[in-house]
Amino acid sequence: MTEPSDHRTLHLSIAGRVQGVGYRESLRAEALRLGVRGWVRNRRDGTVEAVAQGPAEAVDALIAWARRGPPAARVAQIDVRPASGEAHRPYAGFERLPSG
Repeated sequence: MTEPSDHRTLHLSIAGRVQGVGYRESLRAEALRLGVRGWVRNRRDGTVEAVAQGPAEAVDALIAWARRGPPAARVAQIDVRPASGEAHRPYAGFERLPSG
């Protein structure tokens, strides 16, 4: 997939107290507010995983939000890298996927 130069598709892995605190739904709401497409899900290891796609400015704003999360969350670390493989495809909206 070729993206416009001002668009990004990034894979995020968020660690800390990010499950059971409304993190996924809050991230989804913020992504929709910003016009970012992709998905979010819990991982069995206690992290939250997401793919964010859209204009660079909007994706960067979502990542800045993800570093804080909702009020009950405590983000310890966030790993951001370019999406690859199956995750690097066009998205139509922002979905909350089943745990992976």
